[in-house]
Amino acid sequence: MTDVSQSKPPSLYAAREPVFPRRVSGKFRTLKWWIMGITLAIYYITPWLRWDRGPALPDQAVLVDMANRRFYFFFIEIWPQEFYFVAGLLIMAGLGLFLFTAALGRVWCGYTCPQTVWTDLFILVERWIEGDRNARVRLFNAKWDARKIRLRLFKWTVWLLIAVATGGAWVFYFADAPTLLVDLFTLQAPLTAYASVFILTATTFIFGGFMREQVCIYMCPWPRIQGAMMDEQTITVGYRAWRGEPRGKHRKSAEAADLGDCIDCSACVNVCPTGIDIRDGQQLACITCALCIDACDDVMDKIGKPRGLIDYVTVEDQETETRGGTSVSVIRRILRPRIIVYTALWGAIGLGLIAALVMRTDLAFSIEPVRNPVNVVLSDGSVRNAYELRLRNMTGFDRDLEIALEGGGNMVLDLQGQDTRSVTVPADETLRQRVYLTAPANSGAATAGATEIVMTVSDENSETTASEPTIFQGTGR
Repeated sequence: MTDVSQSKPPSLYAAREPVFPRRVSGKFRTLKWWIMGITLAIYYITPWLRWDRGPALPDQAVLVDMANRRFYFFFIEIWPQEFYFVAGLLIMAGLGLFLFTAALGRVWCGYTCPQTVWTDLFILVERWIEGDRNARVRLFNAKWDARKIRLRLFKWTVWLLIAVATGGAWVFYFADAPTLLVDLFTLQAPLTAYASVFILTATTFIFGGFMREQVCIYMCPWPRIQGAMMDEQTITVGYRAWRGEPRGKHRKSAEAADLGDCIDCSACVNVCPTGIDIRDGQQLACITCALCIDACDDVMDKIGKPRGLIDYVTVEDQETETRGGTSVSVIRRILRPRIIVYTALWGAIGLGLIAALVMRTDLAFSIEPVRNPVNVVLSDGSVRNAYELRLRNMTGFDRDLEIALEGGGNMVLDLQGQDTRSVTVPADETLRQRVYLTAPANSGAATAGATEIVMTVSDENSETTASEPTIFQGTGR
């Protein structure tokens, strides 16, 4: 009799089975090569692009200037108070993921996700050094000898160089790229720059080289979220079991007439970067990269069968085809209420951001009344209020701005430290200016509790004007 109390509980974890994707050719693999090349080029080259904004502003086309709290994107400059632009872009990115997932499944994961792009690059290096799938499997199972050590060290060195370039390119977005590059090599860069490069190098090297599919399956939350975004009408990679089953290898046997089109060659499994079998149905680990489609189509061409045994298809169409019906066109699958709503929301936010960008002004200011004290009664009975103005010059040149008052009657406006009502604001800076408003004794504003006024700031050279309302606090007597 077995002592149940002494038996070991089943393990909740399984050792990783290494995945060695085989090289494949086809339209989807070609598309992935193009996307990989374009996205990597954008990532590595963008920090080195220049954009002339004038002598007072940085000339890097894309720059996140944390020290001066600015974000530059070619001709666009985002200030801290304009963070709604960044928030809008993040919302658009989220809606875009919902839109593409509802329409085409995990198409983001399969083609443009950074984990996918860098994993493809690392596998390309691995295949170049160690050979295709069979050669890599043999090398993995071989004992450690001089050849294996040499190939592994060579591969890891190239991986490490890619990882360093990846981490280095990231920090160039936060400082002038040529200057920071020199500082990095001369050991004059800030500690945060070296720490960022080290962390990003390590994560790129580990995630792209050793944890490839595990990042997609276990670490990324999107596979879990996609279940709520997809439905039976979502176009995703699927296996037409009604056509492929029962599968079999012996095409010339007496039972061949009873077999489906699938010859059980495992080509679809061998090319899968996550190591799954798409013939088992929809799975969390499937990133819809469509490499299994290319592999299966190649096999179908060789055995004289029509393509599409594995294809982009919806669950609903698979069920319809199983019953002998005809699948719905791709256009009808995309032009359905859910997708239209997502597209409308996405487009509305985008148009709103464009409108806000077009209508924004390069001159702005804010008023903050000084409340300690609320007002001051002068010796002649007049009442004075103090205000703190923040004048923002959002251009690349100095501007002379004149401050005026609307609706203040016979109030007197004075600028602290200035003989006139004009003040010079340096290029691309915010200037603090103390302003005093004085209401004559026994005037309506002096004796009232609160009087609404409007303060204006204008640039006579550009005829730009900005205004802000505020309150003048009288004595209330």
